[in-house]
Amino acid sequence: MERWVLLRKGADFEAIGKKYDISPRTAALIRNRDVIGDEAVCQYLNGMLTDLHDGMLMKDMDRAVEILLEKIRENKRIRIIGDYDIDGVNSVYILLEALEALGADADSDIPDRIKDGYGLNGELIKRAFDEGIDTIITCDNGIAAAKEIAYGKRLGMTIIVTDHHEVPFEEIKEGRVYTLPPADAVVDPRREDCPYPFKGLCGAAVAYKLAEALLRASGRDVDDMDYLIENVAIATVGDVMDLVDENRVFVKEGLAMLKRTSNLGLRALIQCTGIKKNRLGAYHIGFILGPCLNAGGRLSTAKRALRLLQADTKEDADILAGDLKALNDSRKELTVRASEEAARLVEESELKNDRVLVIYLPDCHESLAGIVAGRIKERYYKPVFVLTDACEGVKGSGRSIDTYSMYEELNKCGSLLLKYGGHPLAAGLTLKRENIDVLRRKLNENCTLNEEDLTEKVVIDMELPFSCVTEKFIEELELLEPYGKGNRKPVFAGRDIELTNARVIGNNGNAVKALARDKSGVCLDALYFGDVRKFQAALKEKDGRMAVTFYPGINEYMGNKKLQITITHYK
Repeated sequence: MERWVLLRKGADFEAIGKKYDISPRTAALIRNRDVIGDEAVCQYLNGMLTDLHDGMLMKDMDRAVEILLEKIRENKRIRIIGDYDIDGVNSVYILLEALEALGADADSDIPDRIKDGYGLNGELIKRAFDEGIDTIITCDNGIAAAKEIAYGKRLGMTIIVTDHHEVPFEEIKEGRVYTLPPADAVVDPRREDCPYPFKGLCGAAVAYKLAEALLRASGRDVDDMDYLIENVAIATVGDVMDLVDENRVFVKEGLAMLKRTSNLGLRALIQCTGIKKNRLGAYHIGFILGPCLNAGGRLSTAKRALRLLQADTKEDADILAGDLKALNDSRKELTVRASEEAARLVEESELKNDRVLVIYLPDCHESLAGIVAGRIKERYYKPVFVLTDACEGVKGSGRSIDTYSMYEELNKCGSLLLKYGGHPLAAGLTLKRENIDVLRRKLNENCTLNEEDLTEKVVIDMELPFSCVTEKFIEELELLEPYGKGNRKPVFAGRDIELTNARVIGNNGNAVKALARDKSGVCLDALYFGDVRKFQAALKEKDGRMAVTFYPGINEYMGNKKLQITITHYK
């Protein structure tokens, strides 16, 4: 079931339109994204790199810069330890580039997903110590590694944490007590005492802020590091951060850079995945480039993705890009099988009655748990944890809906878990096998989600007559890009739309093309991608008439342009 909601947010759209030379409809779309006031609208439409906040505003950034510049002067060995996903790999790359530019003796390590697990562990620290490393910088991890960092400090090491994850906390009667790791500097905008004005950065963005601060403090031209903004953009989209405030600027500018990137590895990956550079957008990062960069950390080692970013010959770049694409193709097949098994378990057991799904797939590759959880969440619109057997106990990943904070709910079950961390919408955990059923029961007992929370909401921006679908309006919609979490693609609706001449198209028969006519008699070509059989059955049942939500576009073929709509939902 879906609940369609039409937004009705008020403002003087005519005045906003005149001021920014946009149509009142586009002004209404901007207002629907809670962009309010002249400064915010101007930033949304025209935000530039010069509008980014100063990284030195972050708590402990000055301390991190001071320590690292001293270590560079003393020629101490520095090791960057990242995470094995797209955000962690790009974070490592950014810091390596910056430190090497400053002449530091720096290298990197990335944990193995299976052997090491997420983030810092004692083995990674011991390995660094044994190899003569003086200073460790974490990126995209470390905020929850208090025990491991304490171990490193006992060995006499200097440790700097850069992260963007939630700070661990304990609920007591008086409220929350937050626990920071005992590092020499902890740079994380989510720190309760951090005055940085934007909390939603990814790990790579925090790493970039540190790189920028280091260069500035060294008297170097910060513009020398601008090319790394494309890596921040990739990480921001790939880690599904909200595309608002600084993130919107990073991604908008980063996409422009990515279209003309000089990075041999990224150029090779764009080419081998068949993306047209001039059309490259956030979608291609989220669904094509990102999964390939993540595939190394899932099925092999994330160091492959880092080597791709560091490739210094076209030959090496082409080989590495081809390898990652092949790994991702293999990952897709494994994901389909695991997702089908997870859905079968839900349908054939009492799990389907749970509001929070805890699915145990012992044979599923642990790197796929998060993707499978995401697919099951989309199917049932419920929070989902997928657990699988690991080297030590059971590991899992969760994906959530907007009304359920995974990290906070796991925190209530902390006594059952060996390790956990994450965000409101995604989390990772490790536990003993005998605690699986207990965790499932406790999560559901604590769950306060009601029927409305568990009903997917389709948010509609406005009804749009087909006569308003023009080339000019479609071009104006590009001002709202990049789309993604926090800045969703506009959703338009039409009532009593007549669909005729419907036929299945596509190599896999996964789309329907039809002629759509609205109440005023205006006709447009319409496409629908999804469950083709279900769509055709609905058409037949309603004699071809239904309410639809859609997004307008232009179909270009052989030099000809034709207006069309893509139907996203129907009823």
